[in-house]
Amino acid sequence: MDQLRIGHGYDVHAFAHGDHVMICGVRIPHSRGVRAHSDGDVALHALCDALLGAAAMPDIGQLFPDTDPAWSGADSRKLLAGVLQRLADADLRPQHVDLTVVAEAPKLKAHVADMRAVLASDLDLPTHRVNIKATTSEGLGAIGRQEGLAAYAVVLVAPRQTEA
Repeated sequence: MDQLRIGHGYDVHAFAHGDHVMICGVRIPHSRGVRAHSDGDVALHALCDALLGAAAMPDIGQLFPDTDPAWSGADSRKLLAGVLQRLADADLRPQHVDLTVVAEAPKLKAHVADMRAVLASDLDLPTHRVNIKATTSEGLGAIGRQEGLAAYAVVLVAPRQTEA
């Protein structure tokens, strides 16, 4: 068990002009978009940071800085692929993922199965090792005032030859 590693990630984005949000690589219609340098997928950004944290690597802000025009409008699934390659290069792979998305709107329940399927495919994990939950902040704070959305991620990572 000493080979297992745990990582935690968090991300938040403010709402801005737009007609959708991206969450776990799924385009979800909404009356607003998010302010971000990339596509603003809070769940994938939190996941990337959790994976990098478990591997004791720099965070996504250091690896994919918002000052670099190469990442402007980037698909966060490409960022995730880059993070997964870094883990593979370190002989690590994710074993289990647990994500929580916090948003008053849009409502996410109808999209969770699609988000889970996309994420399981991207991570090369069976869906029973990928969990996604959606919650609200009960009207409290910036999220509660519908100023944006946030996500938390917890991951279990192990050496590639180890199955947890």
